Amino acid sequence: MSAFSNKVAVVTGGNNGIGLATAKEVTNGVRNRTIVVLVVWFLFALSGSLLGVFDSGPRPPLLLGLAFVVPVAAFVACYLTSARFREFVLSLDLRGLALAQMFRVVGIVFVILYFLGALPGAFALPAGWGDFAIGITAPVVAWSWKRPFPKRTFIVWNVLGSLDLVNAVTLGVLASSSSVGILAGDVTTRLMGQLPLSLIPTFFVPLLLIFHLICFIRVGKGVA
Repeated sequence: MSAFSNKVAVVTGGNNGIGLATAKEVTNGVRNRTIVVLVVWFLFALSGSLLGVFDSGPRPPLLLGLAFVVPVAAFVACYLTSARFREFVLSLDLRGLALAQMFRVVGIVFVILYFLGALPGAFALPAGWGDFAIGITAPVVAWSWKRPFPKRTFIVWNVLGSLDLVNAVTLGVLASSSSVGILAGDVTTRLMGQLPLSLIPTFFVPLLLIFHLICFIRVGKGVA
């Protein structure tokens, strides 16, 4: 009987090992496809910027808005409809996602451009200082994410980071040179539709917002 039990245990263990290997292969496959999508997305944003597609001029910045909304909506749709993608999302490291927000320290460039007269203060000051604040605190938040996990602080920080991104996009539209630019003056946010700044609203802002959403999902499911 013991010999039979040992054989069963060996077979079961082998099957579990095969199952784990298969799950890992699936996750790696989704990760590789996600990387390809990110590269294609960046090249699209870069190509559109080079062609001046996002320089709306006096027209409402609809393409800039779509470039922000569509990737976020696509992420939500994939997460809700694909079990494999959900598994991949839940495997991502929260510390890494928080550290990625360090990129936002470059938001100080908005403030500099405001003082140079290239961007309106209604957009540049809140967006620039908000991004800088999130970016400079990102390493602290990432470092603090260890047992006992400070979930409340982590969630508040991600909420503030998300609101800052949404607020920046909203103010960018309201300070544009279009008919909806109710905050526009002599200086508008048209520069945000031109290279290299156009890559911020068309790629980096939606990507960083997606990172915030993943953090909410992970914490909400109790995954550390």
